[in-house]
Amino acid sequence: MKLAFCLFRYFPFGGLQSDFIRIAQICRDRGHCISIFTMYWEGAYPSGFQISIIPPIGLTNHRRCSNFAGKVTERIEQGHFDAVIGFNKMPGLDIYYAADPCYAARVYNEKGRFYRLLPRYRYYAAAEKAVFGTSSGTHILLIAEGEKEKFIKFYGTQENRFHSLPPGISRDRIAPPDAADIREKTRMELGAGVDDLLLLMVGSGFKTKGVDRTIAALANLPAGLRKRVMLFVAGTGDAAPFMKMAVKLGVGGSVRFLGGRDDVPRLLQGSDFLIHPALSENTGTVLLEAMAAGLPVLASDNCGYAFHLERARAGLLIPSPFMQDRMNKLLVHMLTCPEKKQWVSNGLEYTHQTDIFSMPEKAADIIDDLAKSRK
Repeated sequence: MKLAFCLFRYFPFGGLQSDFIRIAQICRDRGHCISIFTMYWEGAYPSGFQISIIPPIGLTNHRRCSNFAGKVTERIEQGHFDAVIGFNKMPGLDIYYAADPCYAARVYNEKGRFYRLLPRYRYYAAAEKAVFGTSSGTHILLIAEGEKEKFIKFYGTQENRFHSLPPGISRDRIAPPDAADIREKTRMELGAGVDDLLLLMVGSGFKTKGVDRTIAALANLPAGLRKRVMLFVAGTGDAAPFMKMAVKLGVGGSVRFLGGRDDVPRLLQGSDFLIHPALSENTGTVLLEAMAAGLPVLASDNCGYAFHLERARAGLLIPSPFMQDRMNKLLVHMLTCPEKKQWVSNGLEYTHQTDIFSMPEKAADIIDDLAKSRK
């Protein structure tokens, strides 16, 4: 079959981008012809795909997205595809991978009336309605169950258009037999001592992931404990404002930004705790990756996958609404309490017994079935 995959932007180390490429590769390996349409592509081109770069046109992000959607529609009509799969909200999709939360719900809860008059709002609201509205035939690959009720509330989306997916972490996150050796070598490379406590953050978009919150909590640790703690941040973004904040708070020497990394499994093995105090997070795959690697987790309770952490009893959740002082106290508790071994054991047991790996395969199965049904 001929399948069209649409994505605004591809870059290495992005969570959505990782899901996108893994699903596309499985569909390719099943013998389908895969055409990819995107505005930006960073990194090497993978083999076996027909990749079309549609240059962005427009001064604003929403205008560029709108123009891209229009151009893609023209290409789709010419290509006679069996199914069009989108990883961003846009008209004309047969299948949408719902990586982003409900925009209408966020605007309703966080923005005023004036915001709804802006062209930006009008475009993104229309794009979301094109996917979730009752007159749309788009099927939704759902990765965050908590968002389903919001989409139904604001758009009346029919129940049978939702297809729930399990998490899809890579199996290389599982602690290997030589985990102890990897840990020692990684810590040596990072300059972490035997008695140091290494906090790890993973993800691009430092503000959204709560890097400033973690730096503030680090600066508020008791002096004796603070000397032992190091924070490493793996991901792409502008680190300068956060390093400036760390220096101002007196912890600049304890914070390092590692950039985008393709050795996250090693970083997980070399660390002591995973910190993820995100402002908002549709899923939070890294929470499960940390549990599978044997790391206790401190995360915001608004992460879509926070319920896995709670069920597993593999760490602590920062309650909403977020309060910095509360996070500060939870970090101290996590670093000093004797529960670490139990959290590690609980996380490993939970990830061993729960399906947290098969999302790409299940997504490809659904794409296959829906594409065949359209013939």
